[in-house]
Amino acid sequence: MRLEVSVGRRLGAFSLAAEFAGEGGVTALFGRSGSGKTSVLNAIAGLLRPQSGRIALDGEPLFDAVAGIDLPAHRRRVGYVFQEGRLLPHLSVRQNLLYGRHFGGRSGPGALERIVALLGLGALLERRPHDLSGGEKQRVAIGRALLSEPRLLLMDEPLAALDAPRKSEILYYVERMRDELGVPIVYVSHSLEEVVRLADTLVVMSEGRVLESGPVGETMARMELRPFLGRFEGGAVIEARVAEHDLEMGLARLEFPGGTLYAPDVDALVGERLRVRVRARDVSLALERPAAISMLNVLAGTVAAIGEASGASVDVQVDVGGTALIARVTRKSATALGLAPGVPVYALVKSVAIDRHSVGYA
Repeated sequence: MRLEVSVGRRLGAFSLAAEFAGEGGVTALFGRSGSGKTSVLNAIAGLLRPQSGRIALDGEPLFDAVAGIDLPAHRRRVGYVFQEGRLLPHLSVRQNLLYGRHFGGRSGPGALERIVALLGLGALLERRPHDLSGGEKQRVAIGRALLSEPRLLLMDEPLAALDAPRKSEILYYVERMRDELGVPIVYVSHSLEEVVRLADTLVVMSEGRVLESGPVGETMARMELRPFLGRFEGGAVIEARVAEHDLEMGLARLEFPGGTLYAPDVDALVGERLRVRVRARDVSLALERPAAISMLNVLAGTVAAIGEASGASVDVQVDVGGTALIARVTRKSATALGLAPGVPVYALVKSVAIDRHSVGYA
């Protein structure tokens, strides 16, 4: 399902002027707090009326300023999951889930059972919200939204209030929902970990504007977006396939067009496709293939671009068999190595730097 968004709205001193499109799957809106991500989500949901622009699902307008179309929220068939579960405290989990059907009325026989199984809610059905953990509340909120039979699901930083274990728990269920239900999702986050694991399309926002949008791997590799993707968390995304498990050493061998990566503790079967985030700070460069080193990942490539210097460091984009990899090195090292577009190099990546937070299903 194609989502088209082009909206303009002034909110006090803040001006929103955002335009992007998503082709099903998960479209992630990424940016710092105050960049306008939630305002865009509210405009799609019908909770915020733009002053100009158009919002359409598969060509059907939800809002069109020129044509005078503005469907009320209850007619848009859009599910919304907020930062907090917002469950009804006096109802059981089962009743909270069934409450979602009042807004859709289209859930067929067995819909409740399917959602309960998908989100692992069977043991929680008779509990009240005050007896649930933060992660359990979010799973119930997601289930309630899905039982309204939405054409599109909006998720506004659903992991923001959770600790690390609960975040991993919810990410797993969102991945299952993405892969098994096929409901398109617009996912707001300021966490690259979440974006890389979930998103098909990445929309980078700043000060109410869309700086760039496109496939997550290509967008992450754009050098001009380095300042907006986080100095310490930015990097590249590699689409890889699990080729082998070394159970004795606890490593998985991942193959991609540019070569091989070894990573620890990969929870995927041989043949499955994964998305791997390699942080720029975890990549070193050499002009010659090094010998007798601890790093298992040595990838031959060519310098494609040099970014603008930031203090003592500079980002270097390396083309590794058609896959873009980013290395963050000191300006002193870049000068000493004579790094420039076209120079052959070897990119070195520590296996232990590719942790479970850096890997998601493609």
